[in-house]
Amino acid sequence: MLTLLQFVMQPAGGSELEEKDQNNTDGIKQAPLYSYSDIRLPDDHIRYFLHNNKPIATVCKKDPLCPFKVGLRIHQKSVKRLKSCWGYEKSCKPEYRFSYPVCTKATSGWSTTIEAAQEIFWKQADFGYVKVMLQEMKTLCESVKPGDSSLTCSKYTRFCRATNLYIDLRHPRRSTDRYKEDFFQAGEIGGSCKLNKAALLAEGEHKSPLQSWFAELQTYSELNFQPIEDGNCDLIIEKPTYFMKLDAGVNMYHHFCDFVNLYISQHINNSFAADVNIVMWDTSSYGYGDLFSATWKAFTDHEIVHLKTFDFKRVCFKEAVFSLLPRMRYGLFYNTPLVPDCSNTGLFRAFSQHVTFRLNITQDGPQNRRIRVTLLVRSTQYRRILNQDEVNIKFLDQVKVTHNSDIFIAIHGAGLTHLVFLPDWAVIFELYNCEDERCYLDLARLRGIHYMTWEKKEKVVPQDKGHHPTLGEHPKFTNYFFDVNEFMRLVLSAAEKVSGHPQWPFRQSHEEL
Repeated sequence: MLTLLQFVMQPAGGSELEEKDQNNTDGIKQAPLYSYSDIRLPDDHIRYFLHNNKPIATVCKKDPLCPFKVGLRIHQKSVKRLKSCWGYEKSCKPEYRFSYPVCTKATSGWSTTIEAAQEIFWKQADFGYVKVMLQEMKTLCESVKPGDSSLTCSKYTRFCRATNLYIDLRHPRRSTDRYKEDFFQAGEIGGSCKLNKAALLAEGEHKSPLQSWFAELQTYSELNFQPIEDGNCDLIIEKPTYFMKLDAGVNMYHHFCDFVNLYISQHINNSFAADVNIVMWDTSSYGYGDLFSATWKAFTDHEIVHLKTFDFKRVCFKEAVFSLLPRMRYGLFYNTPLVPDCSNTGLFRAFSQHVTFRLNITQDGPQNRRIRVTLLVRSTQYRRILNQDEVNIKFLDQVKVTHNSDIFIAIHGAGLTHLVFLPDWAVIFELYNCEDERCYLDLARLRGIHYMTWEKKEKVVPQDKGHHPTLGEHPKFTNYFFDVNEFMRLVLSAAEKVSGHPQWPFRQSHEEL
C-alpha cells in the first residue's frame, strides 16, 4: 500500500545497451565478435565486469562493433588499462575500488583509527565481504580426470560450487519440513572426484537451515562412476544452476536477504548471466508464497524451479552453485553487527543499480524546485497511521516510485526495505521505530542513505498498549496518531538534507515541497 504525498512519474524506458547492426564500406553486414547484449549490466558496471573478464575485454578492443568502447575511453582511456575493480580481486589496488565506506569516527572496542574502522566495515558489509569468501574457498572433492566432478566451498559450506553434480531423487523423503536435514542418504548426492571426507565433515559448525549447506552436503559421496559420461542421469541440466534456500517470500525485508545474497553469490561466481536456472531448495511438498516474484527477472530469464520438479529422477547438473543464505551468522543483511559510525557500502549501491537496471526502473528526476515525498502505507492490522488515505500499487510500480522519491516515509516494518532503491541523495524517514532502533538504521547505513526517525515521543500517541499474541503489551502491535506539526517539521528537515546532499543537482536553488 502506498500513499503519495507528492511525486511525478514518467513512463520507464529501457536503459539497456543494445547492439546495432552496422555495415562496412562494401555494404556487407558485419556481425559483432561477441554477444555483447548478453552483458546486461549498468553502464557504470561494465568496466568492472571487463576487468574480471579479460578475454571479453580483448575481443571488445579488436571489435569495431563493441558498444562499450566509447564509455571505456571516457573512464579508462583504453580497454588495455582496465584498472577499475570491485575490490575483491587479487590485483585490485585500493585506489581503484568501486567505492570505499565512510566512517566519521573510531569507536572504542572496534577500532583505534578511522582507517581501521573503514577496513573492518568494508570486510563486514562491502566488497571486502566477497574477498573474504573467495579467500575461504577450498576444494573438498577434487576432479582427477576429464569428465570428473568437483566440489569447492567457503568456510562452513555457506557457499559452494559443484560441477557434474549427481542428485538421486528417485525416492524423495518429503515431509512438512521445508529443510529436512536427512533428506539424502549416502550415494544420493555426489560426484566422481577424490573426496576429502574429513575436511567436509569439519565444516558443520554452522549447520542450520538458512545458515549453511552442510545438512544438504554432509552425505556428498565419492562415486565410482562419472554421472554424465557413464549414462547414469535420467535428466541432464546443461544451464548453470543456482540452488537457494529461501526466507519468507511474504516479507520484503527477509526476502530481499535472499536477493542480496544471490547477487553476492554472482560476484563470487564471477557471472551475472541471466540464462541460468534458479532452483528453490525445499524438501516439503508445499508451494511458496512470493509477493516479490517480479524481482527474479533481475537474475534469471526463466521461471523459478521447485526441487520437487525433479522427484523420481536421477538429475545431473553440469554447473551448480549453492548460493549464500539469508540468515548466516555475520552474514548480510539479517542481524549483521556493524561498526558504529560507518556507512555507504558500494556493494549495496551496486545491488540497487543492478536490480533497477535489470527491471528497467529509470530515474525520472530529480526535479528543480520540487522534492518528491512518498509515504508507505501499511494495510496490516497493526502499525497503521490512523490519519491517512490509501491507494493500491503493484510491487514493480512501488519500486519505480521509490527510485523516484527524494524522501521516503514509513512506520517500522518490512516495507522500509524499499530504501535500498532510493537515489543516493534521498532521506529515509522511519516515522516511528517501535523501539526497534537498529534494524532499518543499519540497512540505511549499508545503502548509504540518510536516516531519520521520530524524535519527540510525547508527540506520538499509541492507540493502546499493544497486543502481542504471546508476549502481551508490545509497541509493534498497535497503531499510532502523530502530531501533524511535528511531522511537518521533520519532513522539512529531511528536505533540507536532500537539498544539501552533494549529489543533489539543484543545490544553488530554493527547493519546495
